[in-house]
Amino acid sequence: QVQLMESGGGLVQAGGSLRLSCRASTNMFNLIGIGWYRQAPGKQRELVAAISADSTTLVAEYGAGRLTISRDNAENTVYLGLNSLKPEDTAVYYCNRITFYSDYHIVPYDDWGQGTQVTVSS
Repeated sequence: QVQLMESGGGLVQAGGSLRLSCRASTNMFNLIGIGWYRQAPGKQRELVAAISADSTTLVAEYGAGRLTISRDNAENTVYLGLNSLKPEDTAVYYCNRITFYSDYHIVPYDDWGQGTQVTVSS
């Protein structure tokens, strides 16, 4: 079973930036896809961005131009860059193992961690 640990959240002013990290405990990290999701109070969890094992990426439309996803296989880590943050970006951010289909359909595994809180003040 792959263990994932999110970090990097915090409190930031609108317009600021954060970089979230998702570190995996597996020696097969280069073979798995990772997705970042977020859940705001009273809302459903939604996909933020995803990266496949071969580094194909997908970013949610609301994050185009502001959010980036990348991976460092040597560090077993996927990064989520959050730029030009808005108060509506406030949420708990989770990473999870995913299946990244060729038609860009993303399916997360059903094993969620604690997430990392991102709070954007206006």
